[in-house]
Amino acid sequence: MVMKLPRETADATINGAKPPIAKAVVRKGAGVAGKVLDHAFAFAFRGLVYAQIWEDPEVDMEALAIRPDSRMIAIASGGCNVLSYLVADPAAITAVDLNTAHVALGKLKLASARHLPDYAHFRRFFAEADKPSNLAAYHAYVAPYLDEPTRRYWEGRDLTLRRRIGGFRKGIYKRGLLGGFIGMAHLLAKIYRIDLKTILTAPTRAAQREVFEAQLAPVFDKKFVRWLTEQPAALFGLGIPPAQFDALAGNQPMAEVLRRRLEKLACDFAVEDNYFAWQAFSRGYGREADAPLPPYLQQANWDNVRARVDRVDVRHANLTEYLASQPAASLDRYVLLDAQDWMSDAQLNDLWREVTRTARPGARVLFRTAAEPSLLPGRVDDAILSRWTYHAEASADYTRRDRSSIYGGVHLYELPA
Repeated sequence: MVMKLPRETADATINGAKPPIAKAVVRKGAGVAGKVLDHAFAFAFRGLVYAQIWEDPEVDMEALAIRPDSRMIAIASGGCNVLSYLVADPAAITAVDLNTAHVALGKLKLASARHLPDYAHFRRFFAEADKPSNLAAYHAYVAPYLDEPTRRYWEGRDLTLRRRIGGFRKGIYKRGLLGGFIGMAHLLAKIYRIDLKTILTAPTRAAQREVFEAQLAPVFDKKFVRWLTEQPAALFGLGIPPAQFDALAGNQPMAEVLRRRLEKLACDFAVEDNYFAWQAFSRGYGREADAPLPPYLQQANWDNVRARVDRVDVRHANLTEYLASQPAASLDRYVLLDAQDWMSDAQLNDLWREVTRTARPGARVLFRTAAEPSLLPGRVDDAILSRWTYHAEASADYTRRDRSSIYGGVHLYELPA
């Protein structure tokens, strides 16, 4: 029997053309083994990776200083932050992504915000995301308003032959590459007789640290865990391509790097205020009325998010190519996530040439890196980079306060007015 490829995968391989994600990820200078890993990551990254984005939107909004006249462009990823930025009342947001699953998720969130009857339906769909009633709500209120590719994606089947929209009946945050990675981490913890949910019941940050030191930290000393974390493919579930693996590790064992990042997530922020901790340690959001949620899912923000949702445009596009199609001095807020960690020097220069050309005076660019320092000095042409001011002290503070805790650095650049 010949298995039919999912439509978005089949489209990407017509006539032997390299899919957009492969073009972005596969390193020209890598050896054979490196290119094999790059292609494996590109294949894995074609499906859903992040049901929830892992950059702190509250840090983002503070750093970006969004204004009512701000015209933003952001890499979409899971769409959470793009919708959350609406709380800050920008004029417009364009969200671009090479991943068709992320584009479909973003469009689903927009249509749901527009057409679900009320906040209770919206919260149940995206905060609980595991109720049979979500499927009825989807078909009654959302599906009729989706464009054909988005509806085809959600009503189609994944590689395990499950209907994708069924994820909102059985737990969408347990799906996708990251959801699978977190699930494997829970299984591994169970093998070592550790219940990762325990930390969510700790009454104080001091108690959180006690749980981490007693139960979580020792796992990273296990021989199997140390071996496993040195395999680049093992971290595909974190969305870390092979090119980013070395930058994340530096000259240290990967197990030690991951231990420190998990320590920050587990200990540096109160769990009652950190929805990233709930995603990591319980594979979903808390169910209590006061459980921490992304800004776009908070009831206090519902009316504003719904009223402003038409300001968001989600596109399947390459960021640099999209910027090249825009007028000069037409944008002033840029959110690049960690995409630059994947880029060659030539790609970085192409991107920053277009960012600089399209930037208004006073524009701000925010991005994250696996390693701590900004990766731009020495790689982006100084004639371009010298026009921008790097806010080193503020960037270090944003890095410290980013509750997702998985990045080495959060970086803010500003074009002087």
